[in-house]
Amino acid sequence: MTERQKFLRSFLQNKGAVIGLSVVMVALVLALFSPFISPYSPQELHEDALRIPPSFFEGGSRLFFLGTDDLGRDTFSRLLFGARISLLVGFLVVLFSATTGTLLGLFAGFYGGRVDWAIMRLVDILMAFPSILLAIVVVSIMGPGLMNTIIAVAVVACPQFIRIVRASVKNEMKKEYVSAAKSFGAKNMRIMFKEILPNCSGPLLVQISLGFSDGILNAAALGFLGLGAQPPTPEWGTMLADARGFISSDPWLVTMPGLCILAIVLGFNLLGDGIRDVLDPRLR
Repeated sequence: MTERQKFLRSFLQNKGAVIGLSVVMVALVLALFSPFISPYSPQELHEDALRIPPSFFEGGSRLFFLGTDDLGRDTFSRLLFGARISLLVGFLVVLFSATTGTLLGLFAGFYGGRVDWAIMRLVDILMAFPSILLAIVVVSIMGPGLMNTIIAVAVVACPQFIRIVRASVKNEMKKEYVSAAKSFGAKNMRIMFKEILPNCSGPLLVQISLGFSDGILNAAALGFLGLGAQPPTPEWGTMLADARGFISSDPWLVTMPGLCILAIVLGFNLLGDGIRDVLDPRLR
């Protein structure tokens, strides 16, 4: 049995990982096909249908499965398009933070000395602030908006990737294949990217899956505070902010986007934990 087959078998035996992957795949399919699934445009207004409850509640309408918001926009359609934004935010945050963090972690672990000291002091400064507070500071400086939110959340996520990659590189540097590559005259870049980095893929893969959930959650938090995606963008955090005035009278307006955030974050966390369990021989 090959290593890939062993990984797949162990992964499928992990119920949490399978559930997490299923949730993520369902969200991805809904996001990709939201223009074909949603019955209405997320910005379309229905002036004669304001704050209608979901169809399975008393007073609901079959025309609006999950009801409408205070402006008469279909909640189901906005949640579907919001999934596209949340997954895109998570992907871009992981792309930026993982790329930057991996490069800095590689250099810090491989070269050591002053390079390591300078990079780790930067990490210490970034980690001295609570993540959401640092993201608020960055967005406040750059201005509210979806792209600025992605940059702010990526900056917050970088230290975790740097620390994980640096620790893995430090561990790999002690092994004989690195010494053998150096004795054969391999250049430093080749040793870092061709020899060491592939052997650091396990913990990096786990952090990437967990980075998705952190990125989505932090972006939703900034949207709730009015610093993320701006109305009328159908982003889940922004939808929560718009509906907070109706918590008592129309609780479904808050419940629906909140459940979406909960489900996607839980899905990525279960997936990340499952990958960690499969890749760690001690847990396996």
